[in-house]
Amino acid sequence: MWDVIKDWVFEVIHFFYQMCGDWGLAIIIVTLIIRLLLFPLMQKQTKSSYNMQKVQPLMQEIQRKYSDDPQRMQEEMQKLYAEVKFNPLAGCLPMLLQMPVFIALFQVLSEMGTRTQGTSYEFYNLVPNLVMRPSEAFASGFGTFVPYLVLLVVFAGATFLPMVLMQLGNKDNPQRNQTLIMSGVMSLFMLWIGWGSPAGVLLYWGVSSLFGLAQQQITMRMMKKKDAEEAQTIEVKPIEVEVTRKVKKPRPTKKNTVKKK
Repeated sequence: MWDVIKDWVFEVIHFFYQMCGDWGLAIIIVTLIIRLLLFPLMQKQTKSSYNMQKVQPLMQEIQRKYSDDPQRMQEEMQKLYAEVKFNPLAGCLPMLLQMPVFIALFQVLSEMGTRTQGTSYEFYNLVPNLVMRPSEAFASGFGTFVPYLVLLVVFAGATFLPMVLMQLGNKDNPQRNQTLIMSGVMSLFMLWIGWGSPAGVLLYWGVSSLFGLAQQQITMRMMKKKDAEEAQTIEVKPIEVEVTRKVKKPRPTKKNTVKKK
């Protein structure tokens, strides 16, 4: 079964390679197709995360109110998640769905010598060899290593950059620093993985992450603009107070009195 998946990944990339004549561009095209398929899922997750930002004061109130009752706190948080339709695990779903392609592409690029003999696996003049790993390029000299270093940084940094930007815009979140630290640690872990991965894998994951980042930022801006427009169109009506006025009684008129002599 796994060999079928690997063959499918190779055939799809090879198909686009025959159309454009460049392995790097073929990988980018496949990456964009996969991201477009995941677009609705990412859109839903971004909207859910944005709604969670707006209810941060409620979350802090729940944490403060039930600080002595963790079970009740968890129940109230689950109710809040359900109300805004937020799933904490949904943010990892696009990454998990791409993992089979990631692993298959890793193995396919490692086997390229047996699949296509005598073929150059360059990405125009940017990356000389998409099959080469950063560790191998580093051993060939710094000049050869530079394009692989760029791919490596994008591969590691762009993966968790959407999470970082989300937390930077959420200053009142008490878990902000913890999330930023976790993102930094995971980025270092991705650097370690990328060090021994073929450059084509780094290209695939880097482009995918940048596409996801652009989608997130555009969606966030659109939702903020929509909220701002809705806030401006709210009509503020003046308070109507019913005042009952007292009917004034007519003042008595003074009669002219004629003095009798």
